[in-house]
Amino acid sequence: MIEAAIEALLTLLDPSRAGFMVLGILIGLTVGLLPGLSGTVGMSLLLPFVFGMDTTSGMALLIGMVAVVHTGDTFPSVLLGIPGTSGSQATIMDGHPLAKKGEASRALGAAFFCSMIGGILGGMALYLTIPLARPLILSFGSPELFMLAMLGLSMVGILAGRSPLKGLISGLLGMMIGSVGSAPAVPEYRYDFDSSYLSNGIPLAVIALGLFAFPALVNMLTANRSISDSPPLSSGILKGIKSSIANKWLMLRSAVFGAIIGFIPGLGGSVVDWISYGVAKKTTQNNYFGEGDIRGVIAPESTNNAKEGGALIPTLLFGIPGSGTTAVLLGGLTLMGLEAGPSMLTSDLNVTLSIIWTLIFANIIGVMFCILLTKPIASLSFVPANKLIPFLIIIIILGAYQSSFAWGDIFIFLGIGLLGLIMESLDWPRAPLLIGFVLSLSAERYLWISVERYEWTWLTNPIVIFIFIIILFLLFGGFLIKRISSSIQQGGARNG
Repeated sequence: MIEAAIEALLTLLDPSRAGFMVLGILIGLTVGLLPGLSGTVGMSLLLPFVFGMDTTSGMALLIGMVAVVHTGDTFPSVLLGIPGTSGSQATIMDGHPLAKKGEASRALGAAFFCSMIGGILGGMALYLTIPLARPLILSFGSPELFMLAMLGLSMVGILAGRSPLKGLISGLLGMMIGSVGSAPAVPEYRYDFDSSYLSNGIPLAVIALGLFAFPALVNMLTANRSISDSPPLSSGILKGIKSSIANKWLMLRSAVFGAIIGFIPGLGGSVVDWISYGVAKKTTQNNYFGEGDIRGVIAPESTNNAKEGGALIPTLLFGIPGSGTTAVLLGGLTLMGLEAGPSMLTSDLNVTLSIIWTLIFANIIGVMFCILLTKPIASLSFVPANKLIPFLIIIIILGAYQSSFAWGDIFIFLGIGLLGLIMESLDWPRAPLLIGFVLSLSAERYLWISVERYEWTWLTNPIVIFIFIIILFLLFGGFLIKRISSSIQQGGARNG
């Protein structure tokens, strides 16, 4: 295991592959500091470009981007009081008040350092899980893999929050869209309408870009934010790092907490930082959270980067995406000829280990970039949307067209984009649709293999029954967890 880790490290440090990691880091920081974008949008933008890349380079690009999104989103959260992504909402509670007091650099320094520590611990959590998960996952056959796909689909209820029916309908719609084209097990074509373009199925990148990037562009354009003056940036970066070290137990506790929460599919993003903030507020003595307490920055920033390592555990080892970002990442694996599950611990173990190294290095390099380029990067977050939109539109259209180099990609992108915009305006969850789309083919394939090989006797398999019980628990217990986290979030907002 150690020898394989060293080999994966040397492979990642190859200049060509390391260059893709640095490129992903720069893109992730940019996505984070631009209000309105998110890790899902950034991942969707990169997805078309990983097709044809070698696995280590492609994953270095994707993981490098997603690892630092919650580092870059600290800029607008602290300086503007606007969350760069949904995962930086709790940072505003004390980060922006600190900026108003002229301590913006202290808040940024603490946030950057805590994000780095959290990201490193998240990567270590993923590494330590491999020896424990390996014996279990290698015993899985097609029945168990089908049930894992069902487990992933059961996440639609959790991701839908208070509207499980909407999440279910959205997930079923995603499965229907995923069934367009050739069947995975028999020579049949579905919903192709005698179109050669549709006979190959709808590309994942087009679906992801339409669902998330298109609505984000429209929202940014309608908001038409103008350039704002940055609060004064004093030379307090080092002071913020010292504050984090002084509160090392809070930082470490929050990071471990984030890795654990990230492991639970359906929790994360806008949930994990609020939970961490609420726990820190309840357990920290003599605090003045909401008024500019540096500990109110340390807790959520330690958590939101650590959760990425935890979230990759079910995604890579079990093929269970718990969020829109990990669902797109699962699609990225498919585009590069990889499949989540047993192969990630056997034939593709080097890819898994390179992902861990990328998580660690990306967090370190990302923080170094943020500290060195604080003022230039901060200024980018004030560029008006009408100047950003043309640039982003070109990238998105090129990304959609590159999926199969057919005009159908553009038309499908616009159609799915309008669907995503309507779903967002009606408060329908979009992540379940993407999860249903990603898992539809694998669920159908493993079901067909299981029935052909074992008929229906596989339903009495103990592991199948155990996973079914987990699905039932998540379907009913997940709603309770969401309600509790929502109450913590609302309580934090009222106190702010």
